Parts: sequence; C-alpha cells; structure tokens
Amino acid sequence: MRALFIEHDHVSIGGPIWRAFEKHGYQIERFQVVPESDYYQPNVPANFPILNQYDVVIAMGAPWGVHEDERIGNWLLPELEKLQDAHNAGVPIFGICFGGQLMARALGGSVAPAKEAEIGWYEIESADKSLISSGPWFEYHFDSWQNPKGATPIATTAKANQAFVMGRTLAVQFHPEIDLAVLDSWLTVKRDEDYLKSIGVDIQTLRAQTKREQLASDKRAFDLVDSFLRRVATAEVIKVDNQISATFKLQPVK
Repeated sequence: MRALFIEHDHVSIGGPIWRAFEKHGYQIERFQVVPESDYYQPNVPANFPILNQYDVVIAMGAPWGVHEDERIGNWLLPELEKLQDAHNAGVPIFGICFGGQLMARALGGSVAPAKEAEIGWYEIESADKSLISSGPWFEYHFDSWQNPKGATPIATTAKANQAFVMGRTLAVQFHPEIDLAVLDSWLTVKRDEDYLKSIGVDIQTLRAQTKREQLASDKRAFDLVDSFLRRVATAEVIKVDNQISATFKLQPVK
C-alpha cells in the first residue's frame, strides 16, 4: 500500500503521522511542491504525481494561503483540480491545516484570512470524539475555511472550523503531525521565528509545552489515523462537480 504525502515546502515533515501510516503497513512516498531555493518566490510550476495511483493521499501544511491564487496559483490551481479528481475517484484524502483548507476549496467551500490567528495548544469542540478527540491539538494558522455544502462538520474552536468529513476525505485545521522535531523544523525558517516573536509568542515556552505534550499528542495522532482509515477511508464516495477557477489571469513562470 502506498501513501503519498504532498509537502508544500521543505519544512513540513510528517512526524507521528508518518509513523502511524507506517504502522498500518503503508509505504511512505513524499512529493515536495516548492523547493527550498524558491521558498520566498513560491509561484513555481509543479509536476504532481498521478494521485489516483495511491491508496491514500495526505496533503500537508504550508506557509501560504489557499486563497492566494496570485501568489501561488501556478501550482495551487492544478493541485486543487487533482485533489478534487482524486476525491471523486474514491481515493482517501487526509488534509492537514493548509491541506484541510485545500480540501475545503476543492470540494466547494471557501477559504479566507481569519480574523485572528491560532498559534499554540488548543482544546477543540468535537461533535464526534470517537473520530477526533477534544485534544489539545496544536494550531498554527492564519486563515479559516467555510465547510463545503454536503460536508459533515466535526470540530470547531471559537475562532475557526477545525474538521469536516465528506465522503472519503477528512480535513483538519490543526496539526496532528506536531512533535518537537516538526516544530524545530518549522523554526529553521527565520521569518517564522521572527513573526512568532513579533506577536508575543515565547518560542522556548512553546517548545517546552510541545515537549510536555508529545507522548499524549503522539497517541492522539495515531488514534486519529486509525479512525480515519477505519471509518473515513472506507466510506461511501461523495462526488462534487464545482469548478476550480482562478480569480486572476495566471502569469507565466519566468
């Protein structure tokens, strides 16, 4: 069995989510969209694998927004189309943060800047704790989505939708893949570190909280993957036919 992790940048590693899929016998394959050398000019072309050839697709996070067509549209719009096609073909898809926002837009919802960012460990309100527990889960996002029509909302916080299920797709806003190694990978990007400091987030406190939470968080991540594979990946296929269209004319890649 093959699990494709779509990694939109060079620091979005899979942590316990990798290990959870490996426990179920999946061979992990990784596709990076934006190379490290293009991180600050990310509107690159991308030759995506054929998603329908995989047994499951996991779309990971990113520092960009799913609504930023002009900034990353050269790969964002093709990815949305490919994810929609894979969803309609019955490929199980697990979208995480930016990946969850991708699935919201691909399936007919919308994504926009949030009124307030969520950064750190949060309890969530879950309508189905056997699928997604109340956490705490790690949040690191600046945008939020409106659920697609026909999706089943699963979880929220006061600031944003946190999870939905639609057919064989599960989208989550939080980061079940977090552990100390993943957080430190993110913080290798100087801009992220500087931003956290600018809004008053104490990085050492955040690291200490993540270290304290890691054993319990790893278990929640494994439980979430177990439930996803057992309940969502085997569900009835629900197809959508919404059109993926740009809000501007794509510029040629130089």
